[in-house]
Amino acid sequence: MPPHPSTSNGNQPPPTLALHNQLMGKLKPAKIFKTAVEPPPTQGGQQLRASPVVRSVTGISFDDRGDQLITAGEDETFKLYSCKSGKLTKTFYSKKYGVDLPRFTHKNTAILHASTKEDDTIRYHSLHDNKYLQYFRGHKDRVISLEVSPIDDGFMSGSMDKTVRLWDLRTTTCRGLLTLPSYPITAYDSSGMVFAVAVNQYSRILLYDTANFDKAPFITIVLEDPTLALISYPPRPIWMTSMSFSSDGKYLLVGCSGGAHYILDAFDGFLMAKLEGHVGLERKILSAPQLIEPTKGISGEEVSWTPDSKYVLGGSLDGRVFIWDIMSLPPRTEVERMKLPMKVQPVVVLDGHPGPSRCVKFNPRLAMMATAGTELAFWLPDPSGDAEEAAKDLLKKRQA
Repeated sequence: MPPHPSTSNGNQPPPTLALHNQLMGKLKPAKIFKTAVEPPPTQGGQQLRASPVVRSVTGISFDDRGDQLITAGEDETFKLYSCKSGKLTKTFYSKKYGVDLPRFTHKNTAILHASTKEDDTIRYHSLHDNKYLQYFRGHKDRVISLEVSPIDDGFMSGSMDKTVRLWDLRTTTCRGLLTLPSYPITAYDSSGMVFAVAVNQYSRILLYDTANFDKAPFITIVLEDPTLALISYPPRPIWMTSMSFSSDGKYLLVGCSGGAHYILDAFDGFLMAKLEGHVGLERKILSAPQLIEPTKGISGEEVSWTPDSKYVLGGSLDGRVFIWDIMSLPPRTEVERMKLPMKVQPVVVLDGHPGPSRCVKFNPRLAMMATAGTELAFWLPDPSGDAEEAAKDLLKKRQA
């Protein structure tokens, strides 16, 4: 079954332009929105003490066609941008409830988003007339994971109340409930027939059949990194903040709060690769590793696939953007796979934001990347680089 376009977890159809190392290295900021997040309120010219020193974008989402981008920020606004014109088109406010985890539905005029205060309701919002279409109530604590099904009107949410709830946009009644021993992170595969639930503290990833979610998971994966024991003892715990399947369903990308992300074989759960090079977004507060539980923290949106799943994009605490080549990984024998994971360094490192790169995603249709932190940037391949390369090739041909 071909994957349905989706922007919630990185399962998009192949882009119209083939991606390769040379093109990825030519990505440059084409448009920077320095006011993507409104500054904290002031009183008499002085910043209020209760306000955060720096506000950031916390989540971004492309629509299925790649025409629009929605952002959510700590200023309790969500903003709609046109990817083709590179302009801000609308600003919406959610001062009462806050806004997080914005997700386009399969209609480019409606989104889902989580709340950050007042209650833990998920809201279905019309961008066309700025009205809430539906409220999905049931969670008793903050929603930290929200994913839209790639094939229908279903979606699921994971909360700090240690439950996963399955929903349908057409009804406010929860159609499924999973009770777990710790905070869950969720992801659909590209077919929509399988979903994964990561359970932190226990380092378990559970794979369920969507049609039989009330049954036991058909695979339980234990995420263990033996290289961590070589650094410290006891080993630093792995805290999972996001998950997404590759578009072909073969791999599972596990984003983590620390200095590594992981690629797992989605069929047997083997640890394929460890992505390194970046600075984990939570590490600035890691004075006591065993005590840190960055349940939402500032991580979760900073790592994702390109639409063709050839590359993984990732942000960093120092503002840089990292690109790892996944399709060029050499095959490993069964014996090699049982040993230490393959450490993968980025093929491209881009100078990004002045603060942490908290959100990084690639457009599902266009050769365009969006990154966000205290500001928002649209990245495009530098055309001058292409012209320069073409001129060099022409000169070589003439000399020959």
